Amino acid sequence: MSDKIFKKALVDFTLDFASGDAIRALADKGYSVSEIHKRLDFPTPVERIRDTVWKHFIETGVILLDAPSAESQKRVTYEKVQDSFGRTSFKQVITEDNEAREYVELDFGKRIYQNKNAFEKSLEALSNEDRQYILDLPWPLQKVWHEKNERIIRIIKVLDMK
Repeated sequence: MSDKIFKKALVDFTLDFASGDAIRALADKGYSVSEIHKRLDFPTPVERIRDTVWKHFIETGVILLDAPSAESQKRVTYEKVQDSFGRTSFKQVITEDNEAREYVELDFGKRIYQNKNAFEKSLEALSNEDRQYILDLPWPLQKVWHEKNERIIRIIKVLDMK
């Protein structure tokens, strides 16, 4: 049993070391999971990319699982640091946002669960990139709050969501 746990930890470490930073950087630039998968040099399973992007969005406050609050106005970033031996690593830095971020409430997971075909049909009005952005993420059945950015504003406008 412990051999399986070790192997899983080793695979997780290898994949994160090889492509984790690239995945997070591309997600920050607005690429969907599918677009990131096409751009990576290291063979990384789509499921791993999806999980990394989702976790990154939650850690950085792009997506909130609970309604926005003062706590959600903190921004998480990663700073590159070098130790005395020249080894590079990343340090998590949490800062208060001077500007309060706005969020949009979404229920994509519920919509997918209720009627996947109807939901996918409603997404046909979106551009390929915006459609893939929504379909690639593992939306939970509960409501989530997405940072109000250019992409999500465009999506809700096309889908005529309030």
